Amino acid sequence: MIRSALRSVFFAALAVFPFASALAQDYPNRAVKILVPYAAGGAPDSVARIIAQRLSETMGQQFVIENRPGAGGIGASVAVAQALPDGYTLMLAESTQVSLNPFLFSKLPYDPIKDFAPVSLIARAPVFLLAHPSANINSVAELIAAAKARPGQLNYASSGIGSIHHIGMEVFRVALGLDIVHVPFKGAGQSVPAFLGGGLTLLVAAGQSVDQHVAAGKAKYLVAFAEIRAASAPNVPAAAEFVPGYDFTSQMGIVAPAGTPTAIVSRLSAEIAKATKHPETLRRLAGASLEPVGSTPAAYAEAIQRNLEKFAAAVRISGAKSD
Repeated sequence: MIRSALRSVFFAALAVFPFASALAQDYPNRAVKILVPYAAGGAPDSVARIIAQRLSETMGQQFVIENRPGAGGIGASVAVAQALPDGYTLMLAESTQVSLNPFLFSKLPYDPIKDFAPVSLIARAPVFLLAHPSANINSVAELIAAAKARPGQLNYASSGIGSIHHIGMEVFRVALGLDIVHVPFKGAGQSVPAFLGGGLTLLVAAGQSVDQHVAAGKAKYLVAFAEIRAASAPNVPAAAEFVPGYDFTSQMGIVAPAGTPTAIVSRLSAEIAKATKHPETLRRLAGASLEPVGSTPAAYAEAIQRNLEKFAAAVRISGAKSD
């Protein structure tokens, strides 16, 4: 009986294989949509547009960006989870959608493991802790001294409760025993101008949002929230130099609906890997303070799993909840 069942599965797989293979060879034969769970202009949107342009050129069909911001990317995530698994609806996922939301929402309407097929980890966006010039804090050592001398009087701005900026800072703050007040905003579009305007001691933001302000002397990098120093700011220490094992770099990759044929996922992954190594892509990613990766589906799946384990503990430390 068991042998008969296994034989049936085997021959069913043989029947499907030629179809999946033919589908991959014909793919894509029309435009492919990439949903971005954020508004235009941020790091995820930049990554999506840079990669979409290269894929359009190499795969012979348009890869079209559709921005669907709001609610931690839940709307975009559900749309992709429910889309036909044919390779024509993809999502540029950040750490929030695939690794952080499960611990922020008690009733998340999608499962990042069961509902998505990881395609490729495309890039990492270094996240930094910065000080306002008026704070006269120029290093982590000076931050620790100031926070201990004035407990509860220093504050930091983030892109919102439950954002990777908030979670990363809380883990760093607790590890160093610092009493610093969190001031949440709705995205970097609000937090960065508020910080530059004065009244806030610190800011947590991606390099893309603040590089120009650091160059102009309007902000000072203190630490990169990563395991190693960022290529865009090699003189800035990594948080792991103070908190062993620390790494809250924002990761961005492409996911497809679960059930997307392996042949299509593999082809997309290979094309993305080539795209991330193209000189023009490297130039544009570096200009946006982004670090290219270009991984296999298996490597991206492993990165998501590691982040799920990390964020489970981090959210408990932060106490963050979005519902």
